[in-house]
Amino acid sequence: MASEGIDKLIRPELITLGGYDPHKSPETLEGKVEVPAESIIKLDANENPYGCSPRVRQAFAEYQNWQIYPDAGQTKLRRQLQDYTGVDAHRIVAACGSGELLDDILCLFIEPGDEVLNCIPTFDMYRLRTLINRARLVNIPRDENYAVDVGAVKAAITPKTKLIILANPNSPTGTVTPQSDTLELVATGIPLLVDEAYYEFYGETVVPLVRQYQNLMVLRTFSKWGGLAGLRVGYGIFPPEIAGYLIKIKLPYNVNVAALVAVQETLKDVDYLMDGVKAIIAERERLFAELKKLKWLKPYPSQANFIFCSVLKGKASELKQKLQQKGILVRYFDQPLLQNSIRISVGKPEHTDALIRVLQKLEGEIDG
Repeated sequence: MASEGIDKLIRPELITLGGYDPHKSPETLEGKVEVPAESIIKLDANENPYGCSPRVRQAFAEYQNWQIYPDAGQTKLRRQLQDYTGVDAHRIVAACGSGELLDDILCLFIEPGDEVLNCIPTFDMYRLRTLINRARLVNIPRDENYAVDVGAVKAAITPKTKLIILANPNSPTGTVTPQSDTLELVATGIPLLVDEAYYEFYGETVVPLVRQYQNLMVLRTFSKWGGLAGLRVGYGIFPPEIAGYLIKIKLPYNVNVAALVAVQETLKDVDYLMDGVKAIIAERERLFAELKKLKWLKPYPSQANFIFCSVLKGKASELKQKLQQKGILVRYFDQPLLQNSIRISVGKPEHTDALIRVLQKLEGEIDG
């Protein structure tokens, strides 16, 4: 076996599977760009530029029980989330990021060969985790404005369909799905997972509908609005039966004590954090207006904390590299339905100013 190599024992479909393309960490670019790592403007991962509540740092300094495992049943955390969401605690399950809950949901519903319907383009982790969980991925293209084609989704349902995944607002496009469309998908009876990672920037939710439908599930996160991306904590709202199964199959201590402390203090400081959300929303509108002035970019209206743009002149990959060289990180895409495009996270006003200055200079080079 040693002479043949360990690859012989790896699942064949995973050897050729393309992985998730993560963002760049500033420290990896030290000495490779025109600014020091600490001056890099990070607009590539939809993080909160204002950070977490000051209460979190204070609580970390005072916490004493780092050596004790957290409550596997998440009793206190689920009560705290009940107060924030208005949903009964027995419907709530938390995890090390909403991506872990996605894995648990796939584990719960999927047998090899079952089908998952995915409205593309969307968050690429849905593709990756679906395939790793041995389901067949059925991609349903969105229309030219990145709206979900509900009729096409319904037409794709077969006896093997076990799950429909829908990001709302969608990533990376920032577009939204009307509640009427969501209800039409719920009415199919197929389990529907709605990822509301950007809910706080949008303000509309299907969470109240979970009480009415046994096949509706909603994911949320503290990474965006709460500034806790580095602590990896998300949660889901489910019919009670599904929540019970997820509590049973999840890893026992999947939300660490640092995340528990951070969530507790975050939920005590919602007004402070929502002021930051309002600032990001205002800056999103200003950034969109500035981007529209550039004839070589086509920004799309967004209800998230980022703006998606088609690059009309030049290559998105080259634009990303030129911005990176100036110390500004953005995400770029060049795949089916996302050809030659970039996504820009909304930063602080000074970040927008720096970005627009560079883009204006680049526009002059393109026109020249």
